[in-house]
Amino acid sequence: MKKQIAVIVSLIAAAAVQAAPPLKALLVTGGCCHDYKAQKDILKKGIEERANVVVDIVWASKTTTNKEGVVSVVNDGSTKPALPILGNPDYAKGYDIVIHDECAADIKDPALIAAVLAPHRNGIPGVNLHCAMHSYRFGQYNKPVEAGADNSRWFEYLGLQSSGHGPQAPIAITNVDKDSPILKGQPEWTTINEEHYNNVKIFDNCRPLQRGKQVVKDKKSGKESTTDWVVTWTSMYKNTRVFSTTIGHVNPTVADARYLDLVTRGLLWACDKLTDDGKIAPGYEAKK
Repeated sequence: MKKQIAVIVSLIAAAAVQAAPPLKALLVTGGCCHDYKAQKDILKKGIEERANVVVDIVWASKTTTNKEGVVSVVNDGSTKPALPILGNPDYAKGYDIVIHDECAADIKDPALIAAVLAPHRNGIPGVNLHCAMHSYRFGQYNKPVEAGADNSRWFEYLGLQSSGHGPQAPIAITNVDKDSPILKGQPEWTTINEEHYNNVKIFDNCRPLQRGKQVVKDKKSGKESTTDWVVTWTSMYKNTRVFSTTIGHVNPTVADARYLDLVTRGLLWACDKLTDDGKIAPGYEAKK
């Protein structure tokens, strides 16, 4: 009888795991300098193929009409994109995590920035990709900001302050935190031509995971120089988990399996669905 009960309990537990509801992720995207029209779909498809996650998209888009009268929906490519979330502190209500993949360098209003940060202050984890690091900034952001200052809030959430990048060239990525569950089984690799974001300031809440080295040759002198920056990290923001990577400028990189694996694992870690040994928590593996 005890054996039968144990089998029944085991079956019930297995059924509960299989019935785990998907994580609900909100992807916020749009803005300057990137092909967000394509990248939003690459990210959604790639993440949903790798884990039990449903990705909804909020995109800063606009319509255009050509000479023939054909109407098209395109990315709002401004540095101040009309992101639908702006001014709404409850934009992430009902979601388990927010993925920031916007490029909004000229959204400078502290009230708007506070509303973007509101869900994360209230416990909703975050994932931040590439140009999200160069968004919501104002003041002298080229110099290390002071913790607690109005213009430090977005950087404190990220855990790292970046202000710019050099020319596009391959980045050699190395894993520096061998104990991170996000990096368990993940390769070191070299990207195609990519933007290498600088590190102006690394905050105390930042845990670097990967560094990138990029060799750039000066066009005039032919002299080579090397930059070595943190490119992937985690941070704790008011007891909320945050994962970030500066990699991901061009479509082929975003579509690279190694990149999508990293982003998905970062998302799972932020939602506390990755075990210490790097395995996806039961029920949150990709559905077959």
